[in-house]
Amino acid sequence: MLLADTPFARRWVTSLAGASRKGAVHRTCAEAAGEPMASSAGLALCGQTLVVRGGSRFLAISTASSDDGCIFTYDCSTAEKKSAPEDKGEDGQPADKGSDTVLASTFSKSGSYFALTDDSKRLILFRTKPWQCLSVRTVVRRCTALTFTASEERVLVADKSGDVYSFSVLEPDGCGRLELGHLSMLLDVAVSPDDQFVLTADRDEKIRVSWAAAPHSIEAFCLGHTEFVSRIFVVPSHPELLLSSSGDGTLRLWEYRSGRQLQCCDLASLQEPAEHQGHKGLAASRIAFWGQESCVVLLCECVPVVFIFQLDANRQQLVFRQKLTFPHRVWDVVFEETQGLWVLQDCCDTPLVLWRPVGGQWQAVPEGAVSQRLCSHLRESWAMLEGSVGADDGFRSLYKATFDNMTSYLKKKEERLQQQLKKKRQRSPLPGSPEQTKRVCPGQSALSC
Repeated sequence: MLLADTPFARRWVTSLAGASRKGAVHRTCAEAAGEPMASSAGLALCGQTLVVRGGSRFLAISTASSDDGCIFTYDCSTAEKKSAPEDKGEDGQPADKGSDTVLASTFSKSGSYFALTDDSKRLILFRTKPWQCLSVRTVVRRCTALTFTASEERVLVADKSGDVYSFSVLEPDGCGRLELGHLSMLLDVAVSPDDQFVLTADRDEKIRVSWAAAPHSIEAFCLGHTEFVSRIFVVPSHPELLLSSSGDGTLRLWEYRSGRQLQCCDLASLQEPAEHQGHKGLAASRIAFWGQESCVVLLCECVPVVFIFQLDANRQQLVFRQKLTFPHRVWDVVFEETQGLWVLQDCCDTPLVLWRPVGGQWQAVPEGAVSQRLCSHLRESWAMLEGSVGADDGFRSLYKATFDNMTSYLKKKEERLQQQLKKKRQRSPLPGSPEQTKRVCPGQSALSC
């Protein structure tokens, strides 16, 4: 068990690890510039309640066939804005207030609560039965991910400065409490189904497993990724297993309490030769799990494909099954236990498509009454999704940039040598010139020379 995760110790422990890296590696730091990660349209689902978000708005729709089409909508731009006196930038000037864009959202385990964070540094909590906004609270930094504890008593938010704060659900107006922190930006946070562990993934390739009751006590690290860890997911039916995806283009399976890697799947090897352009762009923006078929779905932002694996828990292995290709950009995917895979795509005519396995192969389901109703609502609310059309990959700025310092050094050294030689030639006259003759015969008469 490691004891190196206090707010003070974490700063120098992680910096020591970073100091051992080679000088040839340099990171472009979007968070240092104060910019939030880009956020495209997204989905969240619990039971038969589907939430579609885009820009500063979201709408909640029922997927039940008997539903009459009643929906709940919310716009973060209308939420209460609290000004904090300490809310200043590094130069002492007032910090950017944000555009109210939703950055992350999630349901609680039972679906009784829903929470979101936006780039105006707010955590907004809702009750879902019926829908009601319970509180609007301020967070210290823009958040990148959030999750409820299994008990639904607290919601954990991870931010771009590397900290995890917890907020009470039972006391909706309570202030946040600092739980743990990393030196680098956090990209995802998860909790074990028994609420014993908090798992965090950061930009510096680390997955940390901390005890929830004492977050300064670290149970293990899951190490092996060579780029930022974009998503982590604890398998609900097998709570000892963890899935993770990274900018290194891999999907990995872990036994997280021991930090042991069970399997590493190279996503680039699953692409066609013409599509094979290395691992960049194959960082998952969503890992979804369907307990009915033990299916794992991986969505990557830069490619219009969805990778489908099957989890063999007895052998502790992932088996690749299929790659779904789409004519439009896929924004998000989510499983509904009784229906299949809902796919939100960049297409105004059919923004939402349902896929199911037929004869062992996943296929798009012909548009039925439910799909028609959902798509109709989204077409009417397409304005909230327009901001995500053509949006850049939110992970692009997180990749490490490498520079060949030795080549640059040798080039500059050669340039210096050439300059020194040129100056030396300018100071030394050519052989046979009058200046050279005078230097050869100093102090002698012209006749003797």
